[in-house]
Amino acid sequence: MTSTTRVKLSTMMFLEFFIWGSWFVTLGTYLGANLQASATQTGDAFSTQSWGAIIAPFIIGLIADRYFNAERILGILHLLGAVLMYLMYKSTGFGGFYPLVLGYMILYMPTLALVNSVSFNQVKSAEKEFGSLRVFGTLGWIVAGLLISYAFHWDSPEGQTAGMLKNTFLMTAIASAVLGLFSFILPKTPPKVNRSEKVSLSGILGLDALKLLKDKNYLVFFITSILICVPLAFYYQLANPFLSEIHIANPTGKMTFGQMSEVLFMLLLPVFFIRFGLKNTLLIAMSAWALRYLLFAHGDAEGRAWMLILGIALHGICYDFFFVTGQIYTDTKAGEQVKSAAQGLITLATYGLGMLIGFKIAGIVADFYKRDNGSHDWVHIWLLPAAIAIVIVILFAILFKEKGTAGAKAQKA
Repeated sequence: MTSTTRVKLSTMMFLEFFIWGSWFVTLGTYLGANLQASATQTGDAFSTQSWGAIIAPFIIGLIADRYFNAERILGILHLLGAVLMYLMYKSTGFGGFYPLVLGYMILYMPTLALVNSVSFNQVKSAEKEFGSLRVFGTLGWIVAGLLISYAFHWDSPEGQTAGMLKNTFLMTAIASAVLGLFSFILPKTPPKVNRSEKVSLSGILGLDALKLLKDKNYLVFFITSILICVPLAFYYQLANPFLSEIHIANPTGKMTFGQMSEVLFMLLLPVFFIRFGLKNTLLIAMSAWALRYLLFAHGDAEGRAWMLILGIALHGICYDFFFVTGQIYTDTKAGEQVKSAAQGLITLATYGLGMLIGFKIAGIVADFYKRDNGSHDWVHIWLLPAAIAIVIVILFAILFKEKGTAGAKAQKA
């Protein structure tokens, strides 16, 4: 691709994930401190991500793939999202805030697939070129967190008391409007599907890939992927409120260590996958989830703050080693005709069903362990997802057989 195209796509990726990281990380802290939302209500707000993931295939399958250029739909969705973000910034109660965040996530989640479509349409080799574009998305998320903590201090105790966290929605609205307008000068990405071609519900949802579940190993992996998203949801929903409540300085900025580790472990993933195989790489990832929550349970803001930082930094192993490895495994198991359907199905199962359950459980657990003075019993809150992850590790180790998998072949190679 030309240098101009590369700059455009890199900027697109940066803004796409800058937008997500600008408000989603601090959402739980904001809702509790500014809108007096309960943990259960906060769980409902985070669950809008899952509803967006469930609805996204319909927007992509029924509209983007058939009628309009991907970059134009990307622009329209982000411009509409900017309006909803501004209304969220002006919102004063959870009752008015919830429908806005639900509408926003229904608009935002399809854009994750659209930025990939625009990128893939320009690269000659996805394996060689896409990673260098996608890394700018991780950088966007990191910059958002650093700005919130170190430049604006919105998540400081003083900033929270003054209600400054609401400014994250205004920053997101501005960035979303910028990307919305910028999208119209991105490389043209026309529809891939003929309008007259028959569309089916099973095709849109990726249900054509359900035949993969006939393979016992893949069935075990599929169920494990749903279950592991339950402890994953605890991190997304509760980590920032936890760090803020125990008075960790610049909590949002420190949470960017997780995205920084993503870059490192993404580079190390091929080494682990080839050396240890598919099963062991997945076990390492799930064990890292358990270790992370044990570190959270026993860390504090003073002498054991290093445990919290280490727990955050494990995000690269937790996320890359499980989800990226799982995407590779899914790709090798699916035939050419259902590769896209298979990736859509696993995304629907994890970000849709798995995290929907996880956010709900996390909210109920946080409310259950809330003390009369408004603080929380974080030790017991974090021990629960640690225990869930340990059980999943044991079951996966027993039920999943390495023989004949892509990981085993890679290991032999």
